[in-house]
Amino acid sequence: MLDSLGNLKRTHYCGELRAGDAEKDVVLMGWVHRRRDLGQLIFIDLRDREGIAQIVFNKELDPTTHAKAEGLRTEYVVAVKGRVLKRGKSNPEIATGEIEVAASELLLLNNAKTPPFVIEDEVNASEETRLRYRYLDLRRPKPHKNLALRHRVLLEIRKALDELGFYEVETPMLTRSTPEGARDYLVPSRVHHGQFYALPQSPQIFKQILMISGLDRYFQIVKCFRDEDLRADRQPEFTQLDLEMSFPRQQDIFETIEHVMTRACAVIGVNVKGPFRHLDYHEALRRYGSDKPDFRFGMELQNVTSFFEAARETFHFEGNVQAIVAPGGAAFSRKQLDELSEYGKSAGAKAVYTAKVTAEGVASSLEKTLGAEKLKELAAAVGAKPGDLIVAATAKEQIPHSDTSLGVAGLLRLYLGDKLNLIDRTRWEFLWITGFALFEWSETDKRWVSAQHPFTGIVEEDLDKLETAPWECRSKGYDLVLNGVELGSGSIRIHRQDIQERMFKALGLSPEQQRQRFGFFLDALTYGTPPHGGIALGLDRVVTLLAGEKSIREVIAFPKTTAAQDLMADSPSAVDTAQLDDLGIRLK
Repeated sequence: MLDSLGNLKRTHYCGELRAGDAEKDVVLMGWVHRRRDLGQLIFIDLRDREGIAQIVFNKELDPTTHAKAEGLRTEYVVAVKGRVLKRGKSNPEIATGEIEVAASELLLLNNAKTPPFVIEDEVNASEETRLRYRYLDLRRPKPHKNLALRHRVLLEIRKALDELGFYEVETPMLTRSTPEGARDYLVPSRVHHGQFYALPQSPQIFKQILMISGLDRYFQIVKCFRDEDLRADRQPEFTQLDLEMSFPRQQDIFETIEHVMTRACAVIGVNVKGPFRHLDYHEALRRYGSDKPDFRFGMELQNVTSFFEAARETFHFEGNVQAIVAPGGAAFSRKQLDELSEYGKSAGAKAVYTAKVTAEGVASSLEKTLGAEKLKELAAAVGAKPGDLIVAATAKEQIPHSDTSLGVAGLLRLYLGDKLNLIDRTRWEFLWITGFALFEWSETDKRWVSAQHPFTGIVEEDLDKLETAPWECRSKGYDLVLNGVELGSGSIRIHRQDIQERMFKALGLSPEQQRQRFGFFLDALTYGTPPHGGIALGLDRVVTLLAGEKSIREVIAFPKTTAAQDLMADSPSAVDTAQLDDLGIRLK
């Protein structure tokens, strides 16, 4: 029979008790984590969100309570009254290992079925099972720790921005569709049949309107939605720090975010100092093959096309050849070299060439084509030393106004840095990337599209190229990168209506389409819009890095799978005909 909690009040969390609490009378509540029956004595580990405390039931001292404890099983919910005692032999494995609680009263508040997996950090269950039983998965200490960290980081960010004079303002969740980036999640209107709201991909237009409204400094920790393919760092709904300032220099935004991120890192005891390093976009690509380079190790890219020029027809490649010198890579086995080559091809390489540098010389299958002397010259040119591995790659596809060999080599650099343990995991390397192009080529649409979004400011000297050479236009955009992960993007915005209309026209939007999609915003721009700018940071990614996790699913309470499904709530799901009739919708 189950007991009633009544007016019993918890005095402590299980994980809070220490040796200094000895001889205190306490009331603890939680779940039975483990039970050990030694006959005269029954021990249970009682678990709550703060940790575990050992409870002892003594048959000789309290036979009634001991008899009740005999019926306890894993994950039963109980309340225990008792006295804290120092243990004869402490357990260094847990924080409460110096004490135990001698029980004098036990309330059985609820029983439980046997869970599909053991509730502990080293869980022996697939991610699908964990997500299906997420309410059990969240009982484990590690998810507790991650969600507690998330809370503290977001709280610290709010405090930091409040101190800098920012107001947190909520913007609408139901807005209009502006399909300029990822696909929108659409919400049908019951009142206006045939019309739809959209869930926001970001509060971009609204935060700019708040600047037009004279609010001056806005931020929001906000849910955003994008109907796109998922990866480890993507979810259909995600949380971002959205921020906007009026009359800013680019440096003002940088200093604000550097202050915020310094405070966020301090939550885990990491001391980060500004100003953060800056790197031009084109230089980042040239040196690291990425617009989000990981600065925790070296191995910069080197253009070695000239050494392969004579063999271009033999190797059947277009574009450039990029090389990386991998320290210690000469120890790679044949199998490891084959795996490297396969990875490179999956990353877009047409071919991956390797050469081992030893004290005796350079060993490579390239010798048949390039010749031994040319290989020695190549090794000298890239600064390779004995024990190093030279890795060179060409790209499979060529994109207009782009060197695709850089991106391929950049991925190989990350692969080698990981395999050779060259990445210093104790370092926290923040980086601002600037100097982006305003447009990028879309292979899907076969046209130039916004590299960021259509409200990004244009470098004034490039305005005349907007209609004639859009690929040469530079943006006033910037990205924040941490340890090779893009945390977010921002820009100084377009604040003039005439330039905004030209931008829309460059993107192929007719005046009618401009009015249909952005009419209210274009009108707002005509009423004295101040210069403004801001940024949006992916908070799921921030917390993932701070928690030392690999997937953002580990720091989100109820994440979706890579198929955008919630296995626990069984969503998305079908709806009944009556609901569809209310909305005026018929399924095809």
